[in-house]
Amino acid sequence: MQQPAKVISFTLAEIAAQLGGDVLGDGDIRIFQVSTLAAAGEGEIAFLANRKYRGQLQTTRAAAVLLSPADAAGYAGACIVTANPYAYYARVASLLNPVQAGFCGVHPGATVDSVVPDSVAIGPQVCIGRNVELGDSVVIHAGCVIGDGVRIGAGSMLYPNVTVYHGCELGERVIIHSGAVIGADGFGFAPEGKSWVKIPQIGIVRIGNDVEIGANTTIDRGALEDTLIGDGCKIDNLVQIAHNCRIGPNSVLAGCVGIAGSVTMGEHCVVGGAGMVTGHLSLAEGTTISAGSLVMKSINEPGQRYTGVFPLDTHDDWVHNAAHIRRLGKLADRVSELEKKLKEIEIRD
Repeated sequence: MQQPAKVISFTLAEIAAQLGGDVLGDGDIRIFQVSTLAAAGEGEIAFLANRKYRGQLQTTRAAAVLLSPADAAGYAGACIVTANPYAYYARVASLLNPVQAGFCGVHPGATVDSVVPDSVAIGPQVCIGRNVELGDSVVIHAGCVIGDGVRIGAGSMLYPNVTVYHGCELGERVIIHSGAVIGADGFGFAPEGKSWVKIPQIGIVRIGNDVEIGANTTIDRGALEDTLIGDGCKIDNLVQIAHNCRIGPNSVLAGCVGIAGSVTMGEHCVVGGAGMVTGHLSLAEGTTISAGSLVMKSINEPGQRYTGVFPLDTHDDWVHNAAHIRRLGKLADRVSELEKKLKEIEIRD
């Protein structure tokens, strides 16, 4: 059954009561939507998180603005003062624009071979296997396939055409976007002469709470141990996470990242777009990998940022050249010292 759209609004005082912050000015101003300083109008709240837009405070038509304490001191209009206006804006946007399924109940075109709570919403052409456990208010959009024995926690949402293979477990409030595949076989083959023998992938994928996974991302099940995605991780579109990986809580992987098998990441690691991590490595807590970088050795010092990639070459030539590249800094220092000594000799002569 289709649900009618609801108009949602809150006063500034009501927003602050739910999200914190201090209201300056008229707390009864009603807010219907978020916007930018330049585009905001009546009933909209804007935010200032980047100093280069500070000049727009004088011309904005926003009904109210989210400001840091430093910026609020020079603003005469209504505002909510918060230490982190950008994060606060994200919470206000969620408050005013809650994710809604747009339908409820189990669609008659779905195939459901498990007992599910009355609060779930299951769309057309969904296929749910046996012994599946769905938490309260789970939403599964059209065309999803949920294998036998899968567990999905309360409040989670799967967008159209997501596939979750047998036995995998998703925590609460997990969001998975269209086309993602959770729990496909890892790339495991044992060489036998010139042929390859498939290694059964008998682990599963375990995903924590409050994880978001982008469209067409794939997370492979473990070969023996499970593939683990920690609480609060945010994974972009077109990301590949191979078997037996352990991604620490609150880590962020941008689009087109590739993580090879058995990689372990600490908490709050960040990998920029198209970053690559080769197999069986460890990344310390708080590691940041710049976009397009290639990680080929473990990183043990926490909180550091790494950047770089080598041009493609034969392995032997690459190893030879890499050994010289590692010494470039020292070589530059030696050249500088030699130039200084040569200049001293020229002066004496």
